[in-house]
Amino acid sequence: MTEQRERLPEEEILRRLKDRNEKAAFDFAGAIGAASAESDLYADLVPLFAGMLTERNAFTRTRAFFLICDQARWDTEGRIAAVFDRMVPLLNDEKPTVVRQCLGALKEVVLFRPELAGRIETAVRNIDLSRCRDSMTGLIRKDMDALLKLID
Repeated sequence: MTEQRERLPEEEILRRLKDRNEKAAFDFAGAIGAASAESDLYADLVPLFAGMLTERNAFTRTRAFFLICDQARWDTEGRIAAVFDRMVPLLNDEKPTVVRQCLGALKEVVLFRPELAGRIETAVRNIDLSRCRDSMTGLIRKDMDALLKLID
């Protein structure tokens, strides 16, 4: 375990991640993501982030997914595995850009949590491309193939 630095209280983290000012919320999530690349300061917040996966706002849902994936390198307690089934619906989100971004974020989980590779592969293979506009189907398929190649 790496040395813990101080962080904001969970209520404040949640408030800032759901801020109506999308740029402020995005920037704050980016700061958490950057800190997560360096330490396990936010690793125990996977359940908190998972609570945001069903928000109405697509940006908030996507941020939550990213923040969970950002904790993969530190997740020695199976927190991501515990919330994975709550993450899967975003791979069939109504917004194709959400699907694409989530597929990209899962690379981190594949690399650092290989024990989840089978579950990820199943979820990716079950993505329903028929819901997507033709212009997005090829792009999502490309993202899916890249992730599946990484798993193999």
